[in-house]
Amino acid sequence: MRIVYLHGFASGPQSSKARFFAERFGELGVPFIAPQLDEGNFEGLTISGQLRVVDQAVHGEPVVLMGSSLGGYLAALYAARNVQVCKLVLLAPAFHFPTRWRARYSNDELEHWRRQGTIPFFHYGFKEERGLGFQIVEDARQYEDEPAFPQPALVLHGRKDEVVPAELSKAFAEGHPNVTLRLLDSGHELTDVLDELWAQTRAFLKFQGL
Repeated sequence: MRIVYLHGFASGPQSSKARFFAERFGELGVPFIAPQLDEGNFEGLTISGQLRVVDQAVHGEPVVLMGSSLGGYLAALYAARNVQVCKLVLLAPAFHFPTRWRARYSNDELEHWRRQGTIPFFHYGFKEERGLGFQIVEDARQYEDEPAFPQPALVLHGRKDEVVPAELSKAFAEGHPNVTLRLLDSGHELTDVLDELWAQTRAFLKFQGL
């Protein structure tokens, strides 16, 4: 079964976690892909557009979805709508993205963004600031804060996460018996606990080997 990995906001398929998991799954002979969710157009990024990219990557076949931060929220959204997803592994998933995204800005700031068209964000894939259009705010309104997917899921979240509070994953897991939560001594990026991420992921997916 293939692994489809969804990177986080303003990131890409060459992120450190994506490369780490590509190597680990490759050593087990497990097919792994990490699509470029913005398709090279960060300025035009939307939740709907990213879900279309996920759909193309899944290609109607049984898959395990992995996702980091916003990619974790996307994985949850997609799984709630598509039975092809067999299991999920979510790394610091950005639950409540639509609500929390708007809450980051005052009404005046949102109006400025809307009038301006784009505002700059640091893009970790390009290592520079890139403009992002206001359409991501408008498009996100149609999506739920907590996607109710039925598939088994493992959520790995850092206790010291200052970007997406671990409490969001705690509350989600408490309300969804299909979700197993593991809290780690780390922050949002989780790059300092990669071996632990792999051990938990491998055990959850029941892959033998390393």
